[in-house]
Amino acid sequence: MRRRGGEMEDKTAGGMKRDLEFMGAAIEEARAGLAEGGVPIGAVLVEDGKIIGRGRNRRVQDGDQLIHAEIDCLRNARRTGGYIGTTLYSTMMPCHLCAGAAVQFGIKRVVAGEAESAPEAGAFMEAYGIEVVDLNIEVPKELLAEVSPDLF
Repeated sequence: MRRRGGEMEDKTAGGMKRDLEFMGAAIEEARAGLAEGGVPIGAVLVEDGKIIGRGRNRRVQDGDQLIHAEIDCLRNARRTGGYIGTTLYSTMMPCHLCAGAAVQFGIKRVVAGEAESAPEAGAFMEAYGIEVVDLNIEVPKELLAEVSPDLF
C-alpha cells in the first residue's frame, strides 16, 4: 500500500525527518543535473542510514536514453551482489525501467518526492513487495517546470 507524507513505515518525527533529509540529497542531484543542462531528476541509495550511491538523470548530458537518475545512482553505488534491504530516494516516482531495476536488485523501499509522474510504476513495485512512499512535495515539480512548464 502506497503511503503519502506522514503515513510512512516509521511514523515518528525522526523517520519523517530522515526521509526528508535523504530526499534533500536527491534534490541536490536534480539541481546539479539542471545546472548541467539536463533533466532535473535526482536519486540517492541509502543503506543503514548512509548514502551509498548518488545519481542524476544524464540522458541529455551523455546522450544516452538509459541513464535515468535511479540507474545512475545504482551504477555509482558499485555493487555486484545487489541492493537488498536498501532504500532508494528519487525526486520523481521511478519510471517502469527504474522500477524494474528496483525489483531486480531487491530494493526494499522506494521514497519518491512525487507520484503523479508514474503511478503505474509505483503499483508495479508494490506488487513485488517494495514499500513505496510518496512524500508529495512540490520541489521536484517546480524543478521540472523550469524545463517543461506544461508537465504538471
